Amino acid sequence: MTGIIRILVFSLSAAIYLFIMSKTLGKKQMGQLDVIDYMLGIAVSSIAAEWAIDSGNAPFYHYLAAMTFFFLVNLLIIFLERKGRRIKKLIKGVPLMVIYEGKINYKSLKKSKMDINDLMAKAREKGYFDLSKIEYAVFENSGALSIMPKVEHKQLVVEDMNTAKPKPMRLPYYLVDDGHIIYSSLRTLEKDEAWLYQRLNIQTKKQLKNIVLAIYDKEKDKVDVSEKSAQ
Repeated sequence: MTGIIRILVFSLSAAIYLFIMSKTLGKKQMGQLDVIDYMLGIAVSSIAAEWAIDSGNAPFYHYLAAMTFFFLVNLLIIFLERKGRRIKKLIKGVPLMVIYEGKINYKSLKKSKMDINDLMAKAREKGYFDLSKIEYAVFENSGALSIMPKVEHKQLVVEDMNTAKPKPMRLPYYLVDDGHIIYSSLRTLEKDEAWLYQRLNIQTKKQLKNIVLAIYDKEKDKVDVSEKSAQ
């Protein structure tokens, strides 16, 4: 029993260390994985590799206990993320707007652990060899770069053919995410919770929990709502 406890203690220490290391390295080191997936992937893979080449110095259930520990850690993180956006932000981080309205946000670029050459390389991967053609670019938690081009450089769609002049590109306002109010969007719109509840046609927080996503179109003054299935 003492040996298993020792393994679990060492596993917890390794988890904390890997988390700090992964956050320090930055998102660009992780490809399509976020910090937690990257950390747990390394930890479990290392334990499995050591188990595979073990010469019998440790009982097999020690390795099982360690891998089970990291599995339970993952489940706990998923549970905590669903409890609130602040916890999710602390654990997973937030996407960074590295280009806003056609201008490079060097503060966000620095936070992402990228330089201008990294940004240009990621833009080229998306088919944009000229940053001046980009209206918005978001560095996602996975390390991917999401791009919204300027209106004159976007692909032509049917809607554009019915208008004399293409509409300028604008980011959507996300008001609710998985039952949680996004207060930064309300502040940008200079609105309050009462306005949000009225637009969502709800009265209580319990009803808010049934909303998966709510997006506000400022131009049309319309809120698109996606609710949880009744099943």
